[in-house]
Amino acid sequence: MFKLITSNQYNIKNDVLSGITVALALVPEAVAFAFVAGVEPMVGLYAAFMMGLLTSVFGGRPGMISGATGATAVVMVALVAQHGVQYLFATVVLAGLLQITAGVFKLGKFIRMVPHPVMLGFVNGLAIVIFLAQLGQFKIEVADGELAWMQGEMLYTMGGLIFATMLIMHFLPKITNAVPAGLVAIVAITLAVVASDMEARTVIDYVRDMLPAEQAASATLKGELPSFAVPQVPFTLDTLLIILPYASIIAAVGLIESLLTLTVIDELTETRGRGNRECIGQGIANTTNGFFGGMGGCAMIGQSMININSGGRGRLSGITAALVLLGFILFGAEYIEMIPLGVLVGIMFMVVLGTFEWSSFRIMRKVPFADALVIVLVSAVTVAFDLAIAVLVGVIVSALVFAWKHAQHIQADTSIDERGYKVYDLRGPVFFGSVANFKELFDPAGDPEHVVIEFKRSRISDASGIEAVDGLAEKYKALGKTLHLRHLSPECRQLLKRAGDLCEVNVVEDPNYRVVSNELG
Repeated sequence: MFKLITSNQYNIKNDVLSGITVALALVPEAVAFAFVAGVEPMVGLYAAFMMGLLTSVFGGRPGMISGATGATAVVMVALVAQHGVQYLFATVVLAGLLQITAGVFKLGKFIRMVPHPVMLGFVNGLAIVIFLAQLGQFKIEVADGELAWMQGEMLYTMGGLIFATMLIMHFLPKITNAVPAGLVAIVAITLAVVASDMEARTVIDYVRDMLPAEQAASATLKGELPSFAVPQVPFTLDTLLIILPYASIIAAVGLIESLLTLTVIDELTETRGRGNRECIGQGIANTTNGFFGGMGGCAMIGQSMININSGGRGRLSGITAALVLLGFILFGAEYIEMIPLGVLVGIMFMVVLGTFEWSSFRIMRKVPFADALVIVLVSAVTVAFDLAIAVLVGVIVSALVFAWKHAQHIQADTSIDERGYKVYDLRGPVFFGSVANFKELFDPAGDPEHVVIEFKRSRISDASGIEAVDGLAEKYKALGKTLHLRHLSPECRQLLKRAGDLCEVNVVEDPNYRVVSNELG
């Protein structure tokens, strides 16, 4: 039923090797987002494993990587602080069910309504967020849990490892693509650091800095298989009222980020994912997380970019990443713990450089000012707030710009027909944005007894349009004149019929004439 390799362009070797690379890069991200949400590191690692595995099997975008993310973690902070981790697990279950429902009702298709400038802003904003997230790796604990920026030799060592990683990532693909450059960088630099006994901060150092002093000494990433458990919360209406707002936000944010990431990967690979199936896959993964002690999550654009750039294209890449991560948790935690942070930061810096749409600087000089504004606005809101708010703001601004532009396009050519009726041949839609200009087109006092509005090239689009036409008809009626509407599409006539007494005008029926249809070809 589910194909691990879905096209000839997919390669098992590339999928496996890229999956290993992604697994190593997932560790610090999962741990960091667990701390953001206020839960133990293992809760984030379990989430990365289950999200990665289940979305790779059931999701709609081969090659896309999912796991614990900052976009969902920030929503969880207040819930965990006020009600505890068990309420988080219940919330994640409900969020997953909401996402499955969205997929069943095929709501994933609405991601196509996101304008291209919003997509550019989304990508640029996430690139900046990924970059800023890496800056936390440059901080160390100084005393009583306080963090301070690195200085001196430690900073130079960190910078040197990052630079060496970026050199490998840049130049190795020019020589060979047999092995992912990220995996080579991780293995080579880790071996070099261990062999030279270099004083470099490692993954376990980062974990220990995040923990209280009494827990830091015994900190480890070694764990067990996640086990099934029903969230220990009261099954009451009060509980539902507590978790429903959080679940709705997590579901919405997760789907928005996942579907936009899906669209980005579609463009990179010149293939097309299935949005509704991805909604269901994300929902299955989140629901499972809640029953197996994970914090849930969504698609991760950074790790997805690592996977794609390393040659991962099929479902096997995500499955490999998840299983390798679980293997490290169960049997090889000490090997993950010794990986220098510098090499992982270097990989993520390369992801930032590859993710950011540098062409947008050139594009913004050529596109309309409104589109350039949307690109900058969405990027800024993504960094300052979160992805869901940024996309919502971008879509609203784009829609308002669209409405304003179309409001200026309504016009009418006038003529007198053989019966002496004055005909207004209308062009452009009559809707909330254009009603002011629509009313200015007519001269009730100077027009003859009968006036016809010709709708061959126009349509009434909403309630504001109905009210505007009805108000115009009332003006003519008060002057003892009659307003006729001609060549309305069936959809427009139905709109007027539903309005009932709200709009009393004379419609010249023409049943064989069809102007506008809402049907999709």
